[in-house]
Amino acid sequence: FEVCFHLMTLCVVHREADSQLSSDTDLEDPDGKNARTGRGMAAKKGKKATGDKAKGGGAGKGPGAGWMNGHHQKNGMENMTLFEVVKMGKSATQSVVDDWIEAYKHDRDVALLDLINFFIQCSGCKGAVSGEMFRHMQNSEIIRKMTEEFDEDSGDYPLTLSGPQWKKFRISFCDFIAVLVRQCQYSIIYDEYMMDTVISLLTGLSDSQVRAFRHTSTLAAMKLMTALVNVALNLSINMDNTQRQYETERNKVIAKRANDRLELLLQKRKELQENQDEIENMMNAIFKGVFVHRYRDAIAEIRAICIEEIGVWMKLYSDAFLNDSYLKYVGWTMHDKQGEVRLKCLTALQGLYFNRELSARLELFTSRFKDRIVSMTLDKEYDVAVQAIKLLTLVLQSSDEVLTAEDCESVYHLVYSAHRPIAVASGEFLFKKLFSHRGPEEEGLPRRGRQSLNGSLIKTTVFFFLESELHEHGAYLVDSLWECASDLLKDWETMISLLLDEPMPGEEALTDRQETALVEIMLCAIRQACECHPPVGRGTGKRVLTAKEKKTQLDDRTRITEMFAVALPLLLAKYCVDIDKVTNLLQIPKYFDLDIYTTGRLEKHLDALLRQIWEVVDKHTDTEVLEACSTTYRYLCNEEFTIFNRVDIARSQLLDELVDKFARLVEDFLQEGEEPDEDDAYQVLSTLKKLSAFHNAHDLSKWDLFTCNYRLLNTGLQNGDMPEQIVIHTMQCTHYIILWHLAKVSDGSSLKAFTVLCDLLLIFSHQIMSSGREQLEPLVYTPDSSLQAELLDFILDHVFIDQDDDNSTDGQQDDEASKIEALHKRRNLLAAYCKLIIYNVVEINTGADIFKQYMRYYNDYGDIIKETMSKTRQIDKIQCAKTLILSLQKLFNEMLSDLGFNFDRSSSAFCGIKELARRFSLTFGLDQLKTREAIAMLHKDGIEFAFKEPSSQGEGGPPLNLAFLDILSEFSSKLIRQDKRTVHMYLERFMTFHMALQREDCWLPLISYRNSLQVGGDDDTMSVISGISSRGSTVRSKKSKPATSSKRKLPEEENSCSSSDAVWMNREQNVQTPVMMHSPHLTSTVLKDPKKMRAEDSYSGAYAMPTEQHPQQPVPPHTQVTWMLTQRQQAEARQQQERVSMHYAKMRNHMQRRGSGLMEDDEEPIVEDVMMSSEDRLEDINEGMDFDTMDIDLPASKNRRERTELKPDYFDPSSIMDESVRIFCIVQ
Repeated sequence: FEVCFHLMTLCVVHREADSQLSSDTDLEDPDGKNARTGRGMAAKKGKKATGDKAKGGGAGKGPGAGWMNGHHQKNGMENMTLFEVVKMGKSATQSVVDDWIEAYKHDRDVALLDLINFFIQCSGCKGAVSGEMFRHMQNSEIIRKMTEEFDEDSGDYPLTLSGPQWKKFRISFCDFIAVLVRQCQYSIIYDEYMMDTVISLLTGLSDSQVRAFRHTSTLAAMKLMTALVNVALNLSINMDNTQRQYETERNKVIAKRANDRLELLLQKRKELQENQDEIENMMNAIFKGVFVHRYRDAIAEIRAICIEEIGVWMKLYSDAFLNDSYLKYVGWTMHDKQGEVRLKCLTALQGLYFNRELSARLELFTSRFKDRIVSMTLDKEYDVAVQAIKLLTLVLQSSDEVLTAEDCESVYHLVYSAHRPIAVASGEFLFKKLFSHRGPEEEGLPRRGRQSLNGSLIKTTVFFFLESELHEHGAYLVDSLWECASDLLKDWETMISLLLDEPMPGEEALTDRQETALVEIMLCAIRQACECHPPVGRGTGKRVLTAKEKKTQLDDRTRITEMFAVALPLLLAKYCVDIDKVTNLLQIPKYFDLDIYTTGRLEKHLDALLRQIWEVVDKHTDTEVLEACSTTYRYLCNEEFTIFNRVDIARSQLLDELVDKFARLVEDFLQEGEEPDEDDAYQVLSTLKKLSAFHNAHDLSKWDLFTCNYRLLNTGLQNGDMPEQIVIHTMQCTHYIILWHLAKVSDGSSLKAFTVLCDLLLIFSHQIMSSGREQLEPLVYTPDSSLQAELLDFILDHVFIDQDDDNSTDGQQDDEASKIEALHKRRNLLAAYCKLIIYNVVEINTGADIFKQYMRYYNDYGDIIKETMSKTRQIDKIQCAKTLILSLQKLFNEMLSDLGFNFDRSSSAFCGIKELARRFSLTFGLDQLKTREAIAMLHKDGIEFAFKEPSSQGEGGPPLNLAFLDILSEFSSKLIRQDKRTVHMYLERFMTFHMALQREDCWLPLISYRNSLQVGGDDDTMSVISGISSRGSTVRSKKSKPATSSKRKLPEEENSCSSSDAVWMNREQNVQTPVMMHSPHLTSTVLKDPKKMRAEDSYSGAYAMPTEQHPQQPVPPHTQVTWMLTQRQQAEARQQQERVSMHYAKMRNHMQRRGSGLMEDDEEPIVEDVMMSSEDRLEDINEGMDFDTMDIDLPASKNRRERTELKPDYFDPSSIMDESVRIFCIVQ
């Protein structure tokens, strides 16, 4: 009996519970909390009897025990606590538990104290229960004491920590509890001490307000309950065995009956019954003390633990737990607000419904909660919906009558879901419902063919497909059924038989609509077998196939080729006039293995296929059918296969016939003096459609279709009576002609192609709708981000290069004329791209990579870059300023990547960036009011960039980009006094008190920038007065521009010094009048009429930096430092003000002396363009950007270039007109 008893131990199922928040139920046993029944169970632990304590206070060590003073000791290693041993996971759980049991037998108080501390430490508490506390304090007092010692600053504890070590700890923690109970199940758990103490402690901890205590103790209590369920199951089995043995012995005749054995069996049964009662009392205490309260916990993960474990209990010990008293908790929790908790409910129920014996006992539960399970198939959490469908599939297997037709239909339509796991689960449900039941009359049917069982199932699939009314998603239906019904969907022989064979007597034939659906399903199944990945829109992409999958794919492709090489010509012959069927059938050949035509000696079937395709082309004018024929020819005309010559000859004969027919029809159609009738127009249009479809996939250049197309277009432009459809398809055919010619263009023509592309983007930009041509809106094309990036990369690779690196002149760099010619080409490229920026074809911020080259390539492209900056500022001042600061940031990042963060600020690279910033600052002119918003936004972006990256040295070090403030200070002089204060306040939001005290060299950029914002009030006034007085006299062109009365005025609040209401200028008061610019003359194309630029839809106002309420004093209270620092700053401010005033006077005198120099004469170039009248905007196209009158003056360099040696300027359209693009002028 003892041997049998030991062998009946069951394994414990371990799972992890990960869930989230909610609680929808409020039903519980009102008397259940902390309720204890049975021997030795109390709500809280009392004091132990004196006789229970071990002598010596628990300081000894039993023989052979692995514990000393509550610490584990093995092989002389360093002593470790039980928590440390479990956390390390180096020792086997079995040996750890055995050592603890030995220690418990020697001194149970010491061992139990270590077990208590184990649970405390597993909760993340740093405190420990001492022996004195254990002997004299109640559990509630101990828990209160541990709560006080808990580190509440950190929300992490072992069960929530990430990393592989802590994941293993959770598993080891659960294993430890399970093994502990299993090893103690014969004696220790019945001593009315150990289990009472542990259960009482865990119950108290599970009711704690500390989440760590509650979470850890709930997990421990649930795993303890699972272990006790296994013990109870073993006891139940042993009781049944003992009872059976007792009945057998008692039924023997008196002569053979052993009374001693009967008494022994009765005694054992009594002991087992007592143990069973004791275990049930323990389980009842845990269930009512922990589960009943924690399954409704505020923490979703705790709720998930409870639901997961109750599912284990019902599955392991169904006699005790599989009843409505326990099932109701799972049913209620299915309404939980958190998906992870609902998921645990469904997985728990799946384990029950999977067992047919258990599912029979769930009828009441199913009837009560079936509607909820059905509704969960549409759960917002995809994982929950998948498991709900799988649960319904198990319910369907257990009983066909449970789910109604309405319930099933709610799952059927999910086979078309874009989420593949949901679709696959729904496909399995559909297959189980419709295809898995066979009647007795279907047993003797053949395996293949029209009369086979698969024939009936394929018809059922077609009926379902049509009834679902989602015919365009046949590929989704096939993909959903592929995993469970691939054999059915691969039965192409039966599908072909259903389409070609005549129906048997008494058999109902397929309708035309059903045949169309069957052809589509057949094509989708072929595609799925050959491509082995889900259709577009379902799945993340192609996955790597295994060796077995590759072999299956190859075998399926071979079967498809052998079968459809013979059947496809027959199918095309039968359905030749049906557009839908023919379109789908013609897609099948692209999945063929073309070698099989030769190896299988199927050439005659290939000839039959080519003849049928010719017939289809001859009979159809539908675009989809013609494109399918063209694509089929393209796939079959593969030079790698031996059938190429045969197919190429057939294709050439077909195209010769079409081209000759087209030429004759065009000649007759365009005869002078005759009015073409509708029949002639139809013949021309149908032939043109066929040629366009074939030209899309085949190069027809040798047939010279351009001549006929040109004649049609030219006649239509002259007479204006050409039918619209003929014009459309003629342009489409011409489009394909150009594309095929472009495909043959060599790499040396990439420069011309780039110029043509830029001009095309300008032609088809939003300006095409100007002058009342809104009907051309469908022709507007906006380049996407990828195309914009490719254009910019081309410019950076081919324009901004050193003279020695330019290989465009093929070794003639020594020739000065060749160098000038190469420079002229690069300038044309840059000008073409800059016009895309100016006319809003590409984003303005793409100009940052252009503007940053202003200093380095000034001699070559300075005038173009400068004009581009001027025009972009005219479009949007704020966006232009953001682009300028972005270019400086790009240069700064490049410098950091080259020199590192510890660079020298006196280096040439850093000084070059500062000089570029100074030049950018001069382009804003002297009128600070006009550029106020832009300068403010520039400073905002610069400050954010400077403090973006924290110091690698910690909080005490400067930010990595702090030196950028030194560059940003070049723009401080452009701020008016009110904005300087606001910018300074915005700067202080990023500063700490520690930063304000620093005076080391690394902090000098911050000190310098702060000083530049705190001084300069006088020169602000001078700048404003100067800017206002100079408005009327500013001359930007040879023509005088009429002034307008709408001048920007200074808001009233600008005169205030510093107040809580100081904000940037009101957005509504500063909206710029949209600027109307002339359309550009193209670099490679000329337009006849000038086009005006479309007004911008909206412009960004000033950035309203957040302000806080501060007292009216120079320095906000939160940034005040000692009085010594304040006086030092005031002294520095006075000195800086004197220096700025002197610098300002020198700068004005210097600029007056220089006059209109190319670099420094950057006073505001926008004033007159903003004030221009509508009449002045309608200037000639060549004056739109003043490019025709601009002199390209390249300053003297090492090799001075004479202006007379330059070719005609790139802005002169007559010098760059090319024959390759004249077609666009004709079209326009």
